[in-house]
Amino acid sequence: MPVTEKHIVIDEIDPRVLYGVGNTYLRMLKALYPKLRIVARDNVIKVMGEEKAIADFESTINLLVSRCAKYNTLREADIIDIVKGRKPYDESDEGVIVYDIKGRPIRAKTEHQKELVTAYGQQDMLFVTGPAGTGKTYTAIALAVRALKNKEARRLILSRPAVEAGEKLGFLPGDMKDKIDPYLRPLYDALEEMIQPSRLREMLEEGTIQIAPLAFMRGRTLSDAVVILDEAQNTTKAQIKMFLTRMGFNTKMIVTGDRTQIDLPSAERSGLDEAIRILAHVKGIAFINMDKRDIVRNPLVTRIVDAYEKDAEARKESSAKADGEDAEQNQQSAESGQQSADTNEENATK
Repeated sequence: MPVTEKHIVIDEIDPRVLYGVGNTYLRMLKALYPKLRIVARDNVIKVMGEEKAIADFESTINLLVSRCAKYNTLREADIIDIVKGRKPYDESDEGVIVYDIKGRPIRAKTEHQKELVTAYGQQDMLFVTGPAGTGKTYTAIALAVRALKNKEARRLILSRPAVEAGEKLGFLPGDMKDKIDPYLRPLYDALEEMIQPSRLREMLEEGTIQIAPLAFMRGRTLSDAVVILDEAQNTTKAQIKMFLTRMGFNTKMIVTGDRTQIDLPSAERSGLDEAIRILAHVKGIAFINMDKRDIVRNPLVTRIVDAYEKDAEARKESSAKADGEDAEQNQQSAESGQQSADTNEENATK
């Protein structure tokens, strides 16, 4: 039989996941296909041998790549099952949004997170509000990564307003990327949990994933994409209007924010609050309001949020009471002034 040669390009995953640590899985594949000569370099596998055996090997690689793309990991048992024509063992995919880089399922954990996942499938624009730690941004990014993996969108665009959290950072050294990255770090953190590092770098370099401050959105039309605006409570009315009107065809927009942590100047009203008020009855938009029951961080975070909520309520009641007392005093002063005026008028008549 004539010997042929084929090059198989691995372009959907980090090839190191397929090859295994120290090329363990690659050596396994070579042992399972002893009649083929297999050489891997970077993301290209060169295979030499009989045409039928090469076709069988390529089919195996395609199945392994699909599995790596879905689960971000691979096991020896998966390779053996696929080579032997058996279906690898899988846990239930029910409720799974996506798998992290260690193959662990990411699911909606709370009722409001589940509401967010459901609303994403039904509406094109979502506003998701709630306190810190409720998984607003994390769940939104998981949905966006799933859309990329399933080829439901061509791009993932993440944005944040570059607003300092109550402190002046002053001059930041470096180029533009160095200056804005600190504001966007939480978005990178979430992506790094869901996409293998080398693959994430590639997607950032080729523009499949774009992370930019809100100011860079002006003038763009965002089509075939999932677009997430994080920390939207720190946008102005003009900024959030500009962002929302960037929406193109086949695009999903998710706007997240914590309405209790506004870092704008005190005289500036939050664009998020304004947008929710103005768009409350617009068809095609969903609003999900998370609360302290959705917090999935350390239990202490829930108690901290609860304490601040109680303090805010107490201050509000105290302020209302003070306003009532002031109004009563003003009324009494007005009545006293009227009585004095009447007395003076009577005296002047006499």
